Amino acid sequence: MNDFLPTVDDVRAAAARIDGLVHRTPVLQSTELSRLLGAEVSFKCENLQKVGAFKARGATNAVYALPAATAVAGVATHSSGNHAAAVARAARLRGIPAYVVMPSNAPMVKRAAVIGYGGSVIDCEPTLAAREAAADALVRRTGATFIHPYDDVLVIAGQGTATLEFAVQAPRPDAVLVPVGGGGLLSGTALAARAVWATTRVVGCEPGAADDAARGFRSGMLQPAAPTGTIADGLRAALSARTFALIRRDVDEIVTVSEEGIVEAMRLVWQYLKVVIEPSAAVPVAAVLEGSPGAFGGQVGIVLSGGNVDLGVIAGLFAAASPQG
Repeated sequence: MNDFLPTVDDVRAAAARIDGLVHRTPVLQSTELSRLLGAEVSFKCENLQKVGAFKARGATNAVYALPAATAVAGVATHSSGNHAAAVARAARLRGIPAYVVMPSNAPMVKRAAVIGYGGSVIDCEPTLAAREAAADALVRRTGATFIHPYDDVLVIAGQGTATLEFAVQAPRPDAVLVPVGGGGLLSGTALAARAVWATTRVVGCEPGAADDAARGFRSGMLQPAAPTGTIADGLRAALSARTFALIRRDVDEIVTVSEEGIVEAMRLVWQYLKVVIEPSAAVPVAAVLEGSPGAFGGQVGIVLSGGNVDLGVIAGLFAAASPQG
């Protein structure tokens, strides 16, 4: 389990380990939404997962894989949102402390979730360097085990379990689309998809305003994240060497979308599926919406990655995007 890259056996082990600790999320379809998108689309609803995001899978797998003697000191992480809540929840289930470093600009709904799950929040400046420094100091002080949001074999394997479920809930898709930020979900999805959907294309979807993964995929060289104002706040992280290696090996394509497309995709999912998704989850939907007809085939699978939103902020986005009468 300490190898650089996880295997599909790690994904299967994760599925057994977290069984009963996370939801088996539903797959939803909408005839009208499929018509608008130009393909038969099946939506794996990780927005209905524990903590409202797929992150519950990887965090729970990592926390429960710890030996008892190690786990007693607790776990630590740095995260702006969903992973933070997922680690706090898994730690509470296991009865161990959770220490979470969060940047000062983290969404309030996500900060409140960490506190609600009993996690101790440590504030830091909104830079990766500040997050890493604060987390390092925290681990040295407490002896807690650090669980990275995505650069972790156990976390990646846990994220791949959504695809193992998806494969028995819906027809084999011509393409499966997932959002990409740090790459944990995309690399885990690709790893599992290669085992259960041999001929399915795996497509990463990214905001054009935060396109480091797409640029790296094209160039073959890992790219740093640049400052970005994308509304898809969960996708502002850069790939790690580990997730980049998996993505380069197993992913077929990475596409980018506009900010306007993200807002419209959110609106369509809310309207036709009757479920709440966050901007990051809307990015793959936007990719189908903005792509040429049939670009991803007639059967498409989409992982709706999360549903944690500040409803006031989202209402403002919808209002701004609506045509003026």
